[in-house]
Amino acid sequence: MQSGRDIKAGANAPGVLVTFEGGDGCGKTTHIAILAKMLTALGCDVVCVREPGGTAIGEELRSIVLDKDNDGLSARAELLIYEAARAQLVDEVMVPALKRGAVVLCDRFTDSTMAYQGYARFLDADFVERCSAFAANGLEPDATILLECTDPAVREERILQRGDSDRLEGEGALFHRMVDAAFRKIASSAPGRVRVVPTSGSKAATAACVFVSLMDVLPCLTDVTLDDLDFADEIFADEASADASAASKEAASVGSPEASAGDDGQDG
Repeated sequence: MQSGRDIKAGANAPGVLVTFEGGDGCGKTTHIAILAKMLTALGCDVVCVREPGGTAIGEELRSIVLDKDNDGLSARAELLIYEAARAQLVDEVMVPALKRGAVVLCDRFTDSTMAYQGYARFLDADFVERCSAFAANGLEPDATILLECTDPAVREERILQRGDSDRLEGEGALFHRMVDAAFRKIASSAPGRVRVVPTSGSKAATAACVFVSLMDVLPCLTDVTLDDLDFADEIFADEASADASAASKEAASVGSPEASAGDDGQDG
């Protein structure tokens, strides 16, 4: 697959695979959606997928591996379920989309497997890498966005907003610190592919950073800003609403013994 080619050059142009990585609550779902809307507005064929999942078979496997009731699932079994779901997704959705010249935005890929199962689960890294390469059938991202949220309180709030946490999200703080450290190590080992984007600021600022980080593989993003899109107002409106809600909570908590320090309600 050729990286950095303008995807609007013609029907025979190669597709582009962009993966989004990061710990739980870092904002992957939000920023994949924003990027997908931007690219669609620019006339691109965009396919969004997630791991595990993205196919009927993959979603069934997802329900098994993320079910909190399956607390007896071994690390090796967990790895193989993720790889099985990936193999199905690659063959059924990703490769056909890339062959027709689409931009594929993937929520987690092989880097997550290395971070979670290789490092945090202490499985052999070389074996995990071979398993992932086999499942992906050699497919590699043209670029990877690693979203980093360094504020544990913000991450926890984002997870809580989604509802009940899944089996992986419910792992302890040490587990998630190991995952974060693994992602940083992966980023340092592949600086050309992995682009680290902090998410401690506003959604708009983070989205702009994502666009700039991908201009080499998606030239259509050059000189584009959120102001060019109709949905920009929705993003700012959401943030204004969140800020107002946080301010209201803070005001209500003044003088209350239950008030907690450091809760700024910021969303990235």
